[in-house]
Amino acid sequence: MTDFTYAVDADGVATITWDVVAKSMNVMSLAGFAELSAHIDTALADPAVKGVILTSGKKDFAGGMDLNVIARMKEDGGAQGIFDGLMMMHGVLRKIERAGMDPKTLKGGKPIVAALPGTALGIGLELPLSCHRIIAADNPKAKIGLPEIMVGIFPGAGGTTRLVRKLGAMMAAPFLLEGKLSDPKAAKAAGIIDEVVAPDDLLSRAKDWVLAAKEADLVKPWDAKGYKMPGGSPYQPAGFMTFVGASAMVHGKTMGVYPAAKALLAAVYEGALVPFDTALKIEARQFTSVLMNPSSGAMIRSLFINKEALEKGANRPKVADQTVRKLGVIGAGMMGAGIAYVAANAGIEVVLIDAAQDAADRGRAYSEGLLDKGIQRRKVTPEKKAEVLARITATTDYAALAGCDLIVEAVFEDPKVKAEVTAKVEAAVGPDCIFATNTSTLPITALARASARPAQFIGIHFFSPVDKMMLVEIIRGKETGDVAVAKALDFVRQIRKTPIVVNDARFFYANRCIIPYINEGIRMVAEGVEPALIENAAKLVGMPLGPLQLVDETSIDLGVKIAKATKAAMGDAYPDGAVDEVIFWMADQGRLGKKANAGFYAYDAAGKREGLWSGLAAQYPVADTQPSLTEVQQRLLMAQVLEAVRALEDGVLTDIREGDVGAILGWGFAPWSGGPFSWLDIIGAPRAVEICEALTAAHGARFATPALLREMATTGAGFYGRAAAQAA
Repeated sequence: MTDFTYAVDADGVATITWDVVAKSMNVMSLAGFAELSAHIDTALADPAVKGVILTSGKKDFAGGMDLNVIARMKEDGGAQGIFDGLMMMHGVLRKIERAGMDPKTLKGGKPIVAALPGTALGIGLELPLSCHRIIAADNPKAKIGLPEIMVGIFPGAGGTTRLVRKLGAMMAAPFLLEGKLSDPKAAKAAGIIDEVVAPDDLLSRAKDWVLAAKEADLVKPWDAKGYKMPGGSPYQPAGFMTFVGASAMVHGKTMGVYPAAKALLAAVYEGALVPFDTALKIEARQFTSVLMNPSSGAMIRSLFINKEALEKGANRPKVADQTVRKLGVIGAGMMGAGIAYVAANAGIEVVLIDAAQDAADRGRAYSEGLLDKGIQRRKVTPEKKAEVLARITATTDYAALAGCDLIVEAVFEDPKVKAEVTAKVEAAVGPDCIFATNTSTLPITALARASARPAQFIGIHFFSPVDKMMLVEIIRGKETGDVAVAKALDFVRQIRKTPIVVNDARFFYANRCIIPYINEGIRMVAEGVEPALIENAAKLVGMPLGPLQLVDETSIDLGVKIAKATKAAMGDAYPDGAVDEVIFWMADQGRLGKKANAGFYAYDAAGKREGLWSGLAAQYPVADTQPSLTEVQQRLLMAQVLEAVRALEDGVLTDIREGDVGAILGWGFAPWSGGPFSWLDIIGAPRAVEICEALTAAHGARFATPALLREMATTGAGFYGRAAAQAA
């Protein structure tokens, strides 16, 4: 099998076609690089070949590098193996760029053009950037860019160095530091690619360019004498300001915990001070340092390898395909309306039911509003809007559910209301229909008692807002059958989200970990810890929101309701009385969070957060002696991490991959760490036990070391090593 094929036409134009066998999207491997290099050698050595077109045999150009290959480079050769592999890649791309030209005169080269039929990401753009021209088909669905920063690395095959030299540091920043993706026309407007043509004209235009290209067209600006970086180099006035600003921006956004962002900035800055080939070496060294950092390895594993495995059904029961054809959504509030939108947007027929017709209509109008925003941003066409809205039927009539193969109930978090809806639905649907209840806290097994078919009853926990949050938590009740689990997983795949499957227990997995994080922050307020220290400690360890801001966002009165329900269920064992004192007082003051423009934070009339509420100190004075930043961070992290370990011990969580991916996508757990289990593997179980023992001595039994963690500290095992051994 080959990844690339080579052909020469009668006019002497060679076409190298990238078409990886048995893959829907091209990905680059080391073997692929070797093949490509050999074909380039053939073309450059053949006097009959006038130039080369590099294109794809698929609808897209490429999805990037196979990150499993990069992981193996690290395992097999360590830092030297990574660096050598990168320099090999640089060598191939530099060979394309110089195309056989004389190194002194820069003459005698052969034109090489990249013809992109669709999406080109990562190495799928780094390779075209080494070509002499990039022509893309006018495909509005195509995405062009360098998204590596999103999985904990940065463009390391020349993309960083070439894009900065092509656009300048300031203009390249959004594409490198934010992983911004563009459609072909936007990529051309940004200067990333050179031409956009009709899809049917792509190869003919590429051939015309090859045959018409002059020697001057083949010399990259950075290879030409007198090259100056757009926007200025670091020691020119304009460039100096760019780099100073970039450094502040990167640190502000990453809080210093993401190694890839710092390494990228270093590669850009240092690379701008030296000749191009030396800059490539700097890029390779910085990339190697990132890959050798355990944080990046953990991010790659969780956000790429494990996430992809879960989306492909790693834990799906082995039953027949359960693709959803007609979906019923009960409850047209914000959650139900959001579920209806993502389903209809994915091509599924939806019946949206509410008790009142005007409420059902408002739920459908929610989709219309989102689609209108998409039209304003040129992401949606009027035709697409009409198609999506035509799939949503808003009604009060349960008879409209006939033919539905999945129901998602999204009514109030009240067991009696949910039980009534369950009975109504089961009277209207066929015997094979799966019933899913959307709940964030209510035990599924108890809710299933209202069902005549508990094997077909399952929990699906969407996160709000549904259209933006990528995680869906699927909860298996005690009697839930495999078909129901498969149906839920296949539905989540259809709506292009990431699923995790957990077993039933109070708060499931996500909220089981989120609530202790919020509670620990509130508990510290009661202790007299400076609220700003609490919030900033969280952000400095990589949490997107501090616990006080998070409870404001989710609403303080919701916290009161959860606290009362939990206390009623747990009785004397309830551990959070100190937390309740604070949130009950806040609720009594009418400070219910962001929705009330008053919570732990103060807000202006428009709802914009102005800063922490100064009145908090009157009720909970700031203590004269404050804990260290490290202690506050350890409390906030361990509050979450220990619950993740206990969830694994209790059998609520059955796969640590789901624990890590779910934590990052569900509530933003320190993405740099790869998730709670990856973080524990990074610091090591013995160190984790030390932290637990110190926190237990100072703050109580909630930080007691779980038996599993203590056992791993004794044996020296890590969570991923243990999981691999169990799977073997």
